Amino acid sequence: MKFNLYPLKFHPILKDKIWGGQKLNTLLNKESHLPNVGESWEISDVEGDTSLVSNGTLENQSLKHLLSTYKADLIGKKNYEKFGDNFPLLIKFIDANKDLSIQLHPNDELSKKRHNSFGKTEMWYVMQAEADSKLIVGFNQPMNSEIYLEHLHNKTLTQILNFDKVESGDTYFIEVGRVHSIGAGVLLAEIQQTSDVTYRVYDWDRVDEKGNFRELHNDLALEAFDFNMPNNFRVPYKNEENQANNMVSCPYFTTNYLKINKSLKIKNTHDSFIIYMCVEGEVEILTPNNRESIKTGETIMVPANISEFEITSKNAKLLEVYV
Repeated sequence: MKFNLYPLKFHPILKDKIWGGQKLNTLLNKESHLPNVGESWEISDVEGDTSLVSNGTLENQSLKHLLSTYKADLIGKKNYEKFGDNFPLLIKFIDANKDLSIQLHPNDELSKKRHNSFGKTEMWYVMQAEADSKLIVGFNQPMNSEIYLEHLHNKTLTQILNFDKVESGDTYFIEVGRVHSIGAGVLLAEIQQTSDVTYRVYDWDRVDEKGNFRELHNDLALEAFDFNMPNNFRVPYKNEENQANNMVSCPYFTTNYLKINKSLKIKNTHDSFIIYMCVEGEVEILTPNNRESIKTGETIMVPANISEFEITSKNAKLLEVYV
């Protein structure tokens, strides 16, 4: 039986990480008994980690099944023509209790050739950060492979990396080929292409609970680096209330910032699904036949065939995402 589509919520897929903590439990209300919850995959079509619906008549249906059943009605005509039964985005919340590895991601061409995957262009929105928390993004000086390899081999890589102190609301756009890492004490929302391909180049010489070092990928990473990128990774955006403030527009996704304190009527003119990540407060989303709410740390997807709906809140902040 084919039910009518409505705003969809999904069961979070929680990931235990060597660097994870407990903020996804304590601040975002993700129920978990994992010791170090590093990531909550909110909407995922990664093989082996496909999201399941958590609300309404389609409860426990997989995202993959929805794609094959509803096609363009779910993700939009142009998206279905391009991606077929593959959802193009991976939506996450990340809690770095300790520093993540220093890493980068390959582009579409290299990812397809090596891993039969999309590339991994991504963006970060900082939801909460401890005092003096930092992100690593790019280098602090002009760079080439010779300088990079010299510091890598001498274990002085951190001397050439750019450290940015961050606070709530800071936003970064991480293009493929750019070195980066999330520092200890940062809780953020991440929007990225559907990919789980990461090349670690340094992991702080730490070991897991069994005394093993995590795998590094320095040979693979060298070809994936782009050493000539401008320092344009910090994202300026407006903070005007009750309207979409553009943050990132790229070939893979568009993300807007919404600060809402009343009811907004939304017209979907994008020929795309629209995802809302609630990064503060609580909102209700009303369609002609449905009413759903999300609060801080929750995510919802409005299917492409819902052309008009309403968002209402007394005080909330949302990330609005579409392709």
